[in-house]
Amino acid sequence: MATEMRGEAAEKDEGKGKPARKRTGPALFVRQVVSELRKVIWPTRRELVTYTTVSLVFVLVMVGIVSGVDWGLQKGIYQIFG
Repeated sequence: MATEMRGEAAEKDEGKGKPARKRTGPALFVRQVVSELRKVIWPTRRELVTYTTVSLVFVLVMVGIVSGVDWGLQKGIYQIFG
C-alpha cells in the first residue's frame, strides 16, 4: 500500500496505536477530483495554440534529425559492407 512507511519512520510509528484509515468511497473521490480540477489554471486558447505549435515544430525537427542520422548511417554501412 502506498501509505506504508519503511525504515526508521515506520519503527517510530508502530507503537502509537493509530487506527487504520478507511478507504475513500467513489462519491467522495469524485467530489475531491472535481474540487482539485477547479483549482487548475487552464490555458487560454492563444496559449494552447502556442504550446501545440511549439510541440509540433519540436517533434518535426526531431524527426528530421533522427531521419537524417539514420539515412547517413545507412549510407555509411552500405559503403563499408555493401
